[in-house]
Amino acid sequence: MNNFELYNPTNYVFGKGQTEKLATLVPKGAKILLAYGGGSIFKNGVYDQVKAALQGFDVVEFGGIEPNPRFETLMKAVAIVREQNINFIIAVGGGSVIDGVKFISGAVHYEGNPIEILKNRVLFTDITKVIPFGTVLTLPATGSEMNSGAVVTIEATQEKLVLGGSALFPKFSICDPTVVSSLPKRQIQNGVVDAFVHVMEQYLTYPHDALLQDRIAEGILQTLTEIGPDVAENPSDYKLASNYMWCATMALNGLIQKGVPSDWATHMIGHELTALYEIDHARTLAIIGPNLYRVMFDTKKEKLAQYGERVWHVTGKSVEEKATQAIEKTVEFLHAMGMKTKLSENTTNYSNTAEFIVNRFEERGWKALGEKQNITPEKVREIVEMSY
Repeated sequence: MNNFELYNPTNYVFGKGQTEKLATLVPKGAKILLAYGGGSIFKNGVYDQVKAALQGFDVVEFGGIEPNPRFETLMKAVAIVREQNINFIIAVGGGSVIDGVKFISGAVHYEGNPIEILKNRVLFTDITKVIPFGTVLTLPATGSEMNSGAVVTIEATQEKLVLGGSALFPKFSICDPTVVSSLPKRQIQNGVVDAFVHVMEQYLTYPHDALLQDRIAEGILQTLTEIGPDVAENPSDYKLASNYMWCATMALNGLIQKGVPSDWATHMIGHELTALYEIDHARTLAIIGPNLYRVMFDTKKEKLAQYGERVWHVTGKSVEEKATQAIEKTVEFLHAMGMKTKLSENTTNYSNTAEFIVNRFEERGWKALGEKQNITPEKVREIVEMSY
């Protein structure tokens, strides 16, 4: 097992009616920026619950944070925080709103051009240099409610880039599974697949000695395959919704990544498809993931076979046979979750996609991706072209 440090200070507040605790979780006397997205919180009652819980606090609202939050939009919020001396932020929404708030938190006191935060993958480690924040989760998917990473889109250059650091953990996250009942089916499908691929990025690498991490990862995968299609059809079922929400958090709160190798190339390629074509994040992962496993089959086949045996109960005679079946079972699950797993099924203007992504990766110096740093630009090209 690799050396690791496990640090996660987020107070995770889970269950029905927990939004009522908001006033006790926010520091007394805080001046709050209440950040949210496109308005779904007004329809599902979450906005009213949050406002009721924050009576007596000085609250400034900032709405309109997009899916795939835009740098340009977030800088408007940064200006408000600076001008009005706001000292606490509450993100009410899904991963996009929470990611946006992480950027706002770090950018307010950043010395230099804030676009450098994304261009240079700045890590924030000093809690005195960020604005503290909490979250009220409305869409389980990204795990952003219990981790310190974020992804932000620069609209001007069509780039989707990351930031993070130990200072960007939420102080608290209120996670009430009843919000799932008001979500559109497509968003639930996306959330399940996003969580599923988060686990695969940390699990589907090569055999190692971290036995417990594998078993926890497989447990999350098994749970998502068991409940995923059902929760999309029956979002008001609390058993399904609560397990879905907890799986999404556990998929990316740092626990299963400790002491093990991880990949993340599927995400890095997928981000480009979202930036280029506005394809939902989870759907880009469904397009790229299976083909990455096929192209990198020789270095992933042992773990693919293990995954096939333990999660899908495949019974092939050889490692190669079991690994191949595992990829097939994965694609079947993605289809069951409403995913279209070819780029041509999601956009029409895709003929130069592989060339564009390879050139962009080379410009950034991303020439060795994956757990073994063996996903070269030519491998990226092959993966993307196979995904057409």
